[in-house]
Amino acid sequence: MNDVPGLTDDNALWIRRFKPRPDAGVRLVCLPHAGGSASFYHPMAMAMPDVADVLCVQYPGRQDRRNEPLIDSIPELADRVFSVLLPWADRPLAFFGHSMGASLAFEVARRFEREKGIVATALFASARRAPSVHREESVHLRDDDGIIAETRRLSGTDAQVLEDDELVRMILPALRADYRAAETYRYEPGPPLRCPVVALAGDADPKVTVDEAAAWAGHTTSSFDLRVFTGGHFYLTHHQDAVLREVADRLGRAA
Repeated sequence: MNDVPGLTDDNALWIRRFKPRPDAGVRLVCLPHAGGSASFYHPMAMAMPDVADVLCVQYPGRQDRRNEPLIDSIPELADRVFSVLLPWADRPLAFFGHSMGASLAFEVARRFEREKGIVATALFASARRAPSVHREESVHLRDDDGIIAETRRLSGTDAQVLEDDELVRMILPALRADYRAAETYRYEPGPPLRCPVVALAGDADPKVTVDEAAAWAGHTTSSFDLRVFTGGHFYLTHHQDAVLREVADRLGRAA
């Protein structure tokens, strides 16, 4: 049964709601990393307490959307996600983004503040340096083997998937487009967010230092907290329970 008025066919394409919680006080929007899909957040969606209705975003060009045109620009992707989420803004929104997804979450939250005056309940920025901290990166310009090597280095995709030639051919276009989006993203200065920001980082992440994660503090006029876990870029797969508690506790207090 549809408990959200105003949904369109676009929502069925973009939003995965693995365990609907129609009575939750806040909607938590989860945005995947480069090469990732909505199913990455399936464990979080299933384990989340009733405090939050979890909406997992499915980007074009992967899994059941693999025949759709890819989007290789964070601003364009943010425009699309913002539009798709409008019907879901009938109650407070919070954002959780991992890696590229954190940059995207920031830009979507900016659009809600700028266009609708809607301030998020919280922004959780995982495994991503602050928008104002720039690194020159060019993984998207490598050949296929180079992109696969980088993905293996970060342990972002199941190693068995990367050994299957057919599967690799299926995911490489999305990987390249996402790396291009993440690496060509440039922060455009503007008013800081008015929502609380929580940065989460692995202490051995080659893609972001603790100081680069701490720089998220400069992007909000509200509270800021930094949580550091042991591990690399995908620290959260080993600290799923702790991350879930962190998110649920903060959303529960806000509600």
